[in-house]
Order: sequence, then C-alpha cells, then structure tokens
Amino acid sequence: MDKQRAKEIIQSTFESEFDRTRFTEFVKNLLNRMEDDYTPYQGNLVPQAYQNYIHRMERIGKYSDGENAVDILIVTLCRETSLERARSMQRNFIAWYLNGSRGGVQKDAALAAFVSPNNEDWRFSLVKMEYKFEQTPSGQMKVKEKFTPARRWSFIVGANENSHTAQRQLVDILADDRQKPTLDMLEKAFNIETVTDEFFLKYRDLFLRTKEALDEEISKNRALKQEFERKDVDTVNFVKKMLGQLVFLYFLQKKGWFGVPKGGDW
Repeated sequence: MDKQRAKEIIQSTFESEFDRTRFTEFVKNLLNRMEDDYTPYQGNLVPQAYQNYIHRMERIGKYSDGENAVDILIVTLCRETSLERARSMQRNFIAWYLNGSRGGVQKDAALAAFVSPNNEDWRFSLVKMEYKFEQTPSGQMKVKEKFTPARRWSFIVGANENSHTAQRQLVDILADDRQKPTLDMLEKAFNIETVTDEFFLKYRDLFLRTKEALDEEISKNRALKQEFERKDVDTVNFVKKMLGQLVFLYFLQKKGWFGVPKGGDW
C-alpha cells in the first residue's frame, strides 16, 4: 500500500464518528493479520467498580507478533464525559482485562477503541502490560506487573478532530503490508513524545521571533516605547501572555464555543 492511500485510510477512520466496520478494517490493515474472535463483556461480566463508566466491551479479534499477544477491543462508555475525564479508569479497566479478568489467559497488550455514547468522538489506545523484577526482603526475585499510562499511548479522534498526528505516527506501519508489526513498533507509533517536543520547539521559535520583531518595533517607535515603560511591561512577558491567550482562544474555537460549529468554517 502506498503512503497516500495509507493516509486516506487513517483520515477516513479517525476523522469520522466511530464505525465498527471501518475500525475493524483499519486494524486488519494496520496489523496485516488479525484473527477474528468475538467475545462480549456486559452486565455482570464488567466489574462493579467500572459499571458506572463502562457500558460494554467487545473483543473483536486477537493478534500475535510471534512473542506478544494483543487483543483488539471496542469499549462503549456510559457517558460522553468518561472519554476525557476518566483516563486512569480506562487504563485500569483494560489492565484488569489483560491480567486475566475472570480467570482468562493473560495478554501482553490491547488495542482499544473507547467510544462515547454519541459515537462522534473516541479514543484509540494502546495499553501494554509491563513486567519488572523486584527483590523481596528475603533476597528472592519476583515479577511485578505495571501498566503504561493510557495518556501516553492514545489518540483522541472522531468527527470533531483532525488526524495529523495519527497519520504521522501510524502511516509507515499501515503502508508496509509485507510484515507483521511488532508490539515494540506499535508502542513507538503511539508514543507521541517526539511530536510534543517538536511542538514546543516550534512554539519557542515563534516566541523568539515575535519578541525580536516587537523589540525592533519598540526601538523605532518612541510612543510605543513610552507606553511599555509607563505600564512597566517588558517584551518577554508581553509575548508570553499574548501567545498564551492565542492558544486559549484556539482551544475555545476548537470546542465550538464561539458560535461556530465544531469543524465549521470561520
């Protein structure tokens, strides 16, 4: 598959409300091979601690990279707010499942779609079991399980979101239909620390260029210089506040709180 086609598949999947068929086909393309294996978890099969948040979970398939077992899950939430406000709950619920849930087989990781009731927005997450050795007081070594923070391994997607980050992170795996991706490859694709670092580098560059332009303007404009001095404002703090306000306005715009519908033209 060429990269342009891979980007189109990611865009159609991640910039739309959740669709089971589309999601299943996307995962099959991403992994190159998925074993269909449907198992629903609902009602008493969901632990009581999670029943206020999790309406239903469905395992739609299984995948193995030769060393690690990965289940593909669809988790339907009880409320829209659960998508953003209960990330640790989502992680812990999948951790419960991976750890064998009701006496089942332990799994190494899960690819999970967390879907809000209206289907518009959803979270595509990788939750991975990790093991480390700890020494007991008697000197023996034992295995201790831990789970990666779900916030580090997720893409927020849906009808009101863009898919730029997901395209950048997943396109190479999706385009390569000759090999099965390893769990390590999936983990690196979901780890967006490099994207975050790039954002802050570009933000810093914008800050420096804006400050330099303002300093130059003040040096040429006596009235402007006097205004800054009269109000005891320096260019560093002025630019910091201005850029912070612009980012906040962008956040409000993205939420559709300025009277323009989400995703609408301005």
